[in-house]
Amino acid sequence: MSYLEEFQNQINNRDFHKFFQLWEEYCTNDEVDSDEFISLLDIIKNSDFNTLFGQFAETALPLWQCIKDDEESYQVLKRILDLQTSNSSLLASTAISMLKKRYGEDPKFKERLRQIGLRTQANFQGAISNFELLNHMAKGKFVFHTSGWGTGEIMDISHIREQVAVEFENVTGIKHLSFENAFKTLIPLLDEHFLARRFADPDLLEKQAKKDPLEVLKALLHDLGPKTAGEIKDELCILVIPEQEWSRWWQNARARLKKDTMVETPNSLKDPFILRKKELSHEEEMHREIEKQTSVDDIVQTTYTYVRDLPHVLRRREVKDTLRDKLVSLLDEEQLSSAQELQICIFLETLFGHSIEGKSVKDFIHSMENVEEVLNSMEIIAFKKRALTMIRENREDWAETFSSLLFSIHQNPLRDYLFQELQSSESRELLMKKLNTLLRYPERHPEIFVWYFQKICKKNPGNIPFSNKEGQCQFFEAFLILLHRIEHENEWKDLVKKMYNTLTSKRFEVVRNLIENTTLEFIKEFLLLVAKVHVFSDHDKKIMRSLAQVVHPSLAPSKSKSITDDASTLWTTEEGYRKTQERVKRIATVEMVENAKEVEEARSHGDLRENSEYKFACEKRSRLQSEMKMLSKQLSAARVLTPEDVDSSIAGVGCIVEVEEPSGAKEQFTILGPWEADIDNGIISYQSQIAQAMSGHKIGDSFTFKDGHYKITALKSVFEG
Repeated sequence: MSYLEEFQNQINNRDFHKFFQLWEEYCTNDEVDSDEFISLLDIIKNSDFNTLFGQFAETALPLWQCIKDDEESYQVLKRILDLQTSNSSLLASTAISMLKKRYGEDPKFKERLRQIGLRTQANFQGAISNFELLNHMAKGKFVFHTSGWGTGEIMDISHIREQVAVEFENVTGIKHLSFENAFKTLIPLLDEHFLARRFADPDLLEKQAKKDPLEVLKALLHDLGPKTAGEIKDELCILVIPEQEWSRWWQNARARLKKDTMVETPNSLKDPFILRKKELSHEEEMHREIEKQTSVDDIVQTTYTYVRDLPHVLRRREVKDTLRDKLVSLLDEEQLSSAQELQICIFLETLFGHSIEGKSVKDFIHSMENVEEVLNSMEIIAFKKRALTMIRENREDWAETFSSLLFSIHQNPLRDYLFQELQSSESRELLMKKLNTLLRYPERHPEIFVWYFQKICKKNPGNIPFSNKEGQCQFFEAFLILLHRIEHENEWKDLVKKMYNTLTSKRFEVVRNLIENTTLEFIKEFLLLVAKVHVFSDHDKKIMRSLAQVVHPSLAPSKSKSITDDASTLWTTEEGYRKTQERVKRIATVEMVENAKEVEEARSHGDLRENSEYKFACEKRSRLQSEMKMLSKQLSAARVLTPEDVDSSIAGVGCIVEVEEPSGAKEQFTILGPWEADIDNGIISYQSQIAQAMSGHKIGDSFTFKDGHYKITALKSVFEG
């Protein structure tokens, strides 16, 4: 384990005692790796130990003196001074000596020593970094704000007031910072720094990124450090590359990054891209990665990945021979599985033209017994496809094998190949048998079912089973039943989302195509199944009902069905209207007057910033004003219900409805306006979901509400005795 890893472990364990013991051991070395020393000091600076370590930072000086390179020595000392809190005379004299050596010819040298605290030597933490910032600050230069304001351009600077004016990307207006605050939050940026280029002229950077994406990405990694694909997107998408162009641009840029010998490409999305300090050839990188692997599967996968992404590596004879010999040696491994052995043989024959005597792929395919188990254990799709092709060419029982594999293979391209081969006349009967089973029991293979449903719903599915209107309708019904059964199971969460998007994308294109020219009975069954699926919102269900009504206009409700069709009218009783008027009057003449007195009394108590009584009084005023505004608006839209407005032949506002529940019990509802709603007494608003569900139905009609089926057994007007 390297020193850096050991230090990081102690920091993670929050054990400063062991950390400092390790530090003392590290400082006794006679030789020092400057890069490691700089990385270590950066780790400490970004950890919780930075304050504790500050009083001991001076102990790094003996080790620092071992550094011969001037630039490396400067960078290490700068970080030591960033961490130190002892402000010793030794550190002060060392810092002055280093600065004098580097900036001694500057006419403002002594003044800047005073500004960074090295004249009085009372507090000069970060002295070199602060001197660099002072030396950098000039009109038109760029800085980065470490507390969230982002990149900024210096608009003005005053050495008399010791103040700098900066325009930042994340805050509006020009901000004025004292030198003291600038030392705490600003980092100088060179004009060629990625952040400075992005802030100064994003249009130019966009042009450069499109012309040479690799140069911009390498500049980003160099200036900002290792970044994941997601973090790179955050830095470039919208800010540099338009969002609608991002996917295409990143696909091209990532392909170039993978081929660049200066960039270390991650194996997963969570890992970062890293800019190397030294170039590493693809051959060296490949051998290094292969040597890291220990299992047969990992070695084969790593080798295949490099050969697939960088085919030119096989042009070198010695590289090709080395890889071939490595794969051949794997065949001698003990406990090698049949899947591993088959993959290696296919690899050797396909990409290296090398066949092992007695272990050719053809012989292996002929003798293979547990075909399904072996193929499902293979990880590389290209090799799995090759094995399937060999089975088709060399085995008489290929049709039974393909039929069995159709429901067990997970990759759609392979599934499509199996289906295409089974489409031939000699095996079509087997395929139909499998598809009929799938149609009857879709929950056994939900992913396969969705795959085939999408296949028959294409604009031109071709001559495949169930692609006619009758077959599509059968699968559509089964699709909705399946969606209802699995929508609440976590195991199928992603599949449910996919099924939902399949139906609703492109303005319900699939639904529109499927229900076109269908029978009324099918449409009714379709609407019933849609009503049972909870993943559909009320708006989705409304759209699908509208689509169904286009196909069969007889499903459309009568326009004279209910007086509540006019959404701008708020229906109420005479008593409800009077109570609301009285409430508005009370707010205006009593409660608002009392509240005004409360506000004035609270204001008289003094400082309003810490006056809770004033705050509460103002909040109450706001609530009263909002309530009065809302009630006044409702009163202007209100209409008092009269006997002439009520049609007692259908359920609606002004009716008393008797409903028979699924259990056989009967319950009575009175449908009135929202002002009269009282669920405890069976009075519901005509705007409620249950009222809308029963609205328009007659005695003897059934309606569905929350998966329950209810029947209307009696109707009468509220004005009847």
